[in-house]
Amino acid sequence: MKATIILLFIFLASFHPAETKVYICGPTGAKKYHYTETCRGLAACKHEIVKVSLSQAQSYGLTLCGWED
Repeated sequence: MKATIILLFIFLASFHPAETKVYICGPTGAKKYHYTETCRGLAACKHEIVKVSLSQAQSYGLTLCGWED
């Protein structure tokens, strides 16, 4: 029984949820991030749409698009 509990604890402790990915317009100059690639806020993007982690987008000082909240 102890071994099962220990194995369960190790399994749960090693579980890391996947980091949320978001979309931004181009590598520079973006002001907002978007949860979906088809967001209305990205319709006017004239650069490449780039997929980055949420924490990375926030570290750039980006905020959530108004169409998504």
